[in-house]
Amino acid sequence: MESVEAIYQYAWLIPTLPLMGAMVVGLGLISYNDATNRLRKPTAAFIVTLLGAAMALSFALLYSQVQGHEAYHYLFEWVSVGDFHLSMGYVIDPITALMLVIVTTVAFLVMVYTDGYMAHDPGYVRFYAYLSLFSSSMLGLVVSPNLLQVYVFWELVGMCSYLLIGFWYDRKPAADACQKAFVTNRVGDFGLLLGMIGLFWATGTFEFELMGDRLSQLVELGMIPGALAALFAILVFMGPVAKSAQFPLHVWLPDAMEGPTPISALIHAATMVAAGVFLIARMYPVFEDIPTAMSVIAWTGAITAFLGASIAITQNDIKKGLAFSTMSQLGYMVMAMGVGAYSAGLFHLMTHAYFKAMLFLGSGSVIHGMEEVVGHDPALAQDMRLMGGLRKYMPITAITFLVGTLAISGLPPFAGFWSKDEILGSVFAVNPALWAIGWLTAGITSFYMFRMYFSTFEGEFRGTDKGIQKQLKHEQFQRMGMSLGPGAMSTQELALEEETDHGHHAEKPHESALSMTLPLIALAIPSLLIGLVGTPFANYFEAFIHPPGEVVTVAELAEAFELSEFVRMAGLSVAISVVGIIVAVLMYRTRQISASAIAAKIPFFYQLSLNKWYIDDLYEVLFVQGSRNIAKQVLEIDTRIVDGVVNLAGFVTLITGEGLKYFETGRAQFYALIIFGAVIGLVVASGIT
Repeated sequence: MESVEAIYQYAWLIPTLPLMGAMVVGLGLISYNDATNRLRKPTAAFIVTLLGAAMALSFALLYSQVQGHEAYHYLFEWVSVGDFHLSMGYVIDPITALMLVIVTTVAFLVMVYTDGYMAHDPGYVRFYAYLSLFSSSMLGLVVSPNLLQVYVFWELVGMCSYLLIGFWYDRKPAADACQKAFVTNRVGDFGLLLGMIGLFWATGTFEFELMGDRLSQLVELGMIPGALAALFAILVFMGPVAKSAQFPLHVWLPDAMEGPTPISALIHAATMVAAGVFLIARMYPVFEDIPTAMSVIAWTGAITAFLGASIAITQNDIKKGLAFSTMSQLGYMVMAMGVGAYSAGLFHLMTHAYFKAMLFLGSGSVIHGMEEVVGHDPALAQDMRLMGGLRKYMPITAITFLVGTLAISGLPPFAGFWSKDEILGSVFAVNPALWAIGWLTAGITSFYMFRMYFSTFEGEFRGTDKGIQKQLKHEQFQRMGMSLGPGAMSTQELALEEETDHGHHAEKPHESALSMTLPLIALAIPSLLIGLVGTPFANYFEAFIHPPGEVVTVAELAEAFELSEFVRMAGLSVAISVVGIIVAVLMYRTRQISASAIAAKIPFFYQLSLNKWYIDDLYEVLFVQGSRNIAKQVLEIDTRIVDGVVNLAGFVTLITGEGLKYFETGRAQFYALIIFGAVIGLVVASGIT
């Protein structure tokens, strides 16, 4: 028993170990840059070992929690002024233990993968330092016992995402993307901050359950209007809206693909975007008694799920397709939280973390192979129109990518089937309209994922087709506003083409290094099997992860399970997924249906999807250009009015000074004459009046 308690007493090491790694390597880079950059492998081994130790401790805590150990709280007083007290510390309960394992396992495998992916990058050591700092921030957020401490680590996660998305800061798209992510998240975080302040003003605490209880009592007693409580809750929800890329603050996520692929796997599968869903779960005691807030959460998730899926079907960039897929799957989780399906939302968070991390790492493996064929132009290396037939050259990547595709498509017995089906079943019981959106989205998901798989791994390899390469480069230049017209190439285009063409290229791609394929195989196992812990026949997951204040057992859940209802709901879910797969096969495998012909028949909808529903363009006009216009008007006021008043004052001073200097002669007779004249003037003036 003492050894079990010792594990809990040292739980603070989980976020601290990767923080220590980031600090040591960071100080090395600042103080002894050249020497530290030469120690590439030792640095990676050091950081991976520290995270591995944190992962081992996380598994020990999860095992202890599964065995029924009560939640462990460690708090110390951070600030005390009169009656005002703020505590910090850490809490280990079932949801914390689960999130610690998800974050450490995915981060560990991403770090192993990074060794192969970033092998030739000059920023290899700096990248590992950032990864370690990011992992530490997310782990600190997970163990936080109150909303204030969550906010501290929430902002640290945001800062790390800025550093990682803009890692290749010398590339303009990456520099723009990290700024976009940072600014968009600040919008949501400002709402979160206002909501926090409002809740603290109302309840006098940052403790999650205490905050929920007090707020409910205040509303019941009429001391606070229900509308005000709902406003505070929705403001807090704005934080997860931005962090988990929910409509309308989702626009940063696809652009964030400009960062290195390991970051996409870590940030956009298991950590940063999952933080939003995690915060909703933590704030559940506040949200659950506010129907307005729950409705806003549910509909936001449903709209986001459909929006992301509808955009993903036309994307040609493999990473951006996965980015919109992530946005859509996060919508499912948020929708589940909004209808009260607490454990279903967290179950999908867990399964999605593993199969989406694998899909992102698989896309990185593909890009790594494609770069040897098409050169180090990200636009070409990531474009699925230049891929095809890669299964012959990259069999491990292809098989693991197929596993991830089957999992996200919701086919049994893969992990995504159990979690997504549980969400759809829970949503149907509350709101059939929301279920219909989620059900339709499930079909679109299987379509775009198999479109992605067939375009990348099946058919003939198109990477050496110079005609397609030239066409894609021409499109790229047109987007940059550099083209002279159809078929013409400007001197700027030719110069840029030479810049991105780095001499000899390989004829065919080859399988990635073991350091990259091993994490893919490791992630394929939970993608296939982990859903079995949450089957409705024996739902161990829900018995372990349940809403605060509720206690359920596997036996009780099994007793409440209705086979006929499960067969009906699961049958509908699988049926729509199979329809999506069949359409994808006909369009992208057997080519019996022409995708371009369909696009030509419905140009409006095709362009709507391809241009991401024009939401980015709308924001460009409203906010980017709008703020610039406001800035120009303010500059005009500053120049003409503020500067004008100051300049006028200076001019008056100058003129009067210049005039007065002629009266400063130094002769007493002259001064007496002036005084005499002034007196005469006063006498004349008084006589007139």
